[in-house]
Amino acid sequence: MLIRVTPRHAIPSSEVTDESVYRNRREFLRQAGLLGAAVAGVGLPRLARAMDGAGPQGQGPGKLGAVAMGEDLRKDLTDWGDVTSYNNFYEFGTAKDDPAPNARAFRVKPWTVKVDGLVKKPADYQLEEFMKPHRLEDRIYRHRCVEAWSMVIPWRGFPMADLVRRVEPLPSAKYVEFTTLMDPKQMPGQRFPVLDWPYTEGLRLDEAMHPLALFVTGVYGTDLPNQNGAPLRHVVPWKYGFKGCKSIVRIRFTDREPATAWNKAAAHEYGFYANVNPGVDHPRWSQKRERIIGGIRSKATLMFNGYGDQVASLYAGMDLAKFY
Repeated sequence: MLIRVTPRHAIPSSEVTDESVYRNRREFLRQAGLLGAAVAGVGLPRLARAMDGAGPQGQGPGKLGAVAMGEDLRKDLTDWGDVTSYNNFYEFGTAKDDPAPNARAFRVKPWTVKVDGLVKKPADYQLEEFMKPHRLEDRIYRHRCVEAWSMVIPWRGFPMADLVRRVEPLPSAKYVEFTTLMDPKQMPGQRFPVLDWPYTEGLRLDEAMHPLALFVTGVYGTDLPNQNGAPLRHVVPWKYGFKGCKSIVRIRFTDREPATAWNKAAAHEYGFYANVNPGVDHPRWSQKRERIIGGIRSKATLMFNGYGDQVASLYAGMDLAKFY
């Protein structure tokens, strides 16, 4: 007689990848040539550190300055190795450990950011010009991915609202659209129709103006590693992680809700708002709990990822099951 003993920290069935999804993704990666070291058994989050350091040039974490927000989370910081080796960045591959090796040679200098659309001051900025008027600060944010994992990350950047005020949106502007670089030669994932490239994301203008919304140029006190969205990304901590656009080359102000990459790919699974809401499950798994990367613990998911006191007023009167 065989007796099965469930481990004390067994992975919930809701977090186990369906076999057909797993097999189809592996076959795609083989054809795409993106199935690197992970096939050889190096798929653990921390293992990218063995490849000449965690970052694309082998850099390690720097020193955090005075933390402007989230100082109470310092004790819960996710390990640098996990932050820089367990990434969603489909432009460099669909597996979590693809971006670190595949982004190693990605060139981030020079870098131009176009700001256009419904603004009084459209411009093409070199990254240094884009950042120059703004004071960078360190902030520690909780992060929640739609796949039920979470991290606590110390970002370095400046409030999105500072840039919005600088370019002076017209009264008709209601939304902001962000676009990632399109460069299949450097970004091998873009050679295959995993998504409708280039990657686009969007926010309502009042969301972009919220003090928590951040343009990010660094993490752990150092410049962003390529796999984390170098040289410029944005972070909106009360939303699921896919809402963050990486390697941004365009910021467009518009009067219409912009089409976003994941909403175009699967509208029934990924809504425009993407607010963390444990009461609305993903069609294929529960969002009620999350597992903490780098540990064996899981915990209950908090509404708006725990930032409800600061952001709930943005959605007063909205049906958050309908506007997911």
